[in-house]
Amino acid sequence: MGTALIAEPRTLTKAELAELLFERVGLNKREAKDIVDTFFEEIREALARGDAVKLSGFGNFQVRDKPPRPGRNPKTGETIPIAARRVVTFHASQKLKGVVEQAPPVAESDPDPDASA
Repeated sequence: MGTALIAEPRTLTKAELAELLFERVGLNKREAKDIVDTFFEEIREALARGDAVKLSGFGNFQVRDKPPRPGRNPKTGETIPIAARRVVTFHASQKLKGVVEQAPPVAESDPDPDASA
């Protein structure tokens, strides 16, 4: 009986996205890098203005204002104030959720290999 090979998780970077544009679309490397940088800069600027970013078939980024609230120091139990802040949220589209759901499983890395000893 064979065991199924499970791929190790990896991280896709902006540089790799630019390389993919170079390879698949035929842009030169400088143009590909500029397109990727511009894409993310536009998203960054829209979110900084408080605008929502909707990418059809991928998902939505939104900015939420979180009110101040009381927190607790887990070591001392002391109540500490948590300041109001703006946060970015991402909600994956149904299409993206479906693609991820159907993808083969990925091997999980053990963050502490000595923990099982």
